[in-house]
Amino acid sequence: MRKKVHVAIVYNEPITTMEAGRKYVSERGVLQQQASLEKKSADTVDLSEVGVLEEKEDIARALQGLGYKTSIFNVDQDISRLLTFLKDEAPDVIFNLCEGVLNDAIHEMHIAGIYELLAIPYTGSNPITLGTALNKCRVKEILTFHGLPTPRFQLIKSPVKITLSDDLGFPLIVKPSREDASIGIDNDSIVRNMNELRKRVRFIIEEFDQPAIVEEYIDGRELNVAVIGNRPPMALPISEIDMSTLPKDYPHIITYNAKWLKGTPEYAHTKGVCPALLPLELEMRIKDIALQACQILGCRDYARVDIRLSKDYDPYIIEVNPNPDISDEAGLARSAKAHGFTFEQFVGTIIECALDRAY
Repeated sequence: MRKKVHVAIVYNEPITTMEAGRKYVSERGVLQQQASLEKKSADTVDLSEVGVLEEKEDIARALQGLGYKTSIFNVDQDISRLLTFLKDEAPDVIFNLCEGVLNDAIHEMHIAGIYELLAIPYTGSNPITLGTALNKCRVKEILTFHGLPTPRFQLIKSPVKITLSDDLGFPLIVKPSREDASIGIDNDSIVRNMNELRKRVRFIIEEFDQPAIVEEYIDGRELNVAVIGNRPPMALPISEIDMSTLPKDYPHIITYNAKWLKGTPEYAHTKGVCPALLPLELEMRIKDIALQACQILGCRDYARVDIRLSKDYDPYIIEVNPNPDISDEAGLARSAKAHGFTFEQFVGTIIECALDRAY
């Protein structure tokens, strides 16, 4: 009898040092805090990571349905446990859902580095790509060098005596320079004058302990391009975040609340639509830009490229996301369904991509 391929699902469960009594509620397996989570610090949970608690179970069921043997392992602060698990279980391939250790996203690349050193096949992008993608400025520099469109930007390390580049004009959007999942983005992120800019830059630097990236604000539509496969990679139907029903005084941007905090106006009024209604020529152009971006940054197996489409129909790359969220409500899953994938087929394709590199 042929031995079943063993897939180890490795993830990181978000940790918290919140005082007892702080309550979380569960809705469809995704935890949300009753109080607003505007600050990412040692005493908060990043809700963008909490969805993995349900995601790992969904992936395990899909893999079992496909005939794979599965095991699940939570990476916590004791990395030696991970090494012991990998040695004892000897998985044939790892489904890598780990996005950091000790609430530090930079360790996402280090965990992938462990797989590399142990020569264990794993899903998703390699350490260099994962680490590069966390540095928004570096990604934009790379895209710009290769002639791909991305909003003009400036890195600001201090809120004192800010001098804007000549090619930047208001309105601007201010973000943390080394975060993802819309962390640090809220309804005050759009600034329209120097006073608002100084205030927002100070907030980002003090709250997130990192420089702020100040970016040209592209007023237009928000698109997600899902990419799957390697030889060759394929762009799936484009998904759009419909923001047309947002309250009039809310900016049309994807805030942290819009992505993760159910019960907020931003979450309620930013709905995914797939496929996005686009002229065929423009759709093909956007997909081509996304595929180029993924190739240049070295994304593997599956990725998502976030794009703003200006009112003049010019696409701008906002972010390139290796190893993006593949939960049921995520943009990548919407695109996969629109293409005709079942969840099992989608998960199976990702595993096949990883195994194809090794065997």
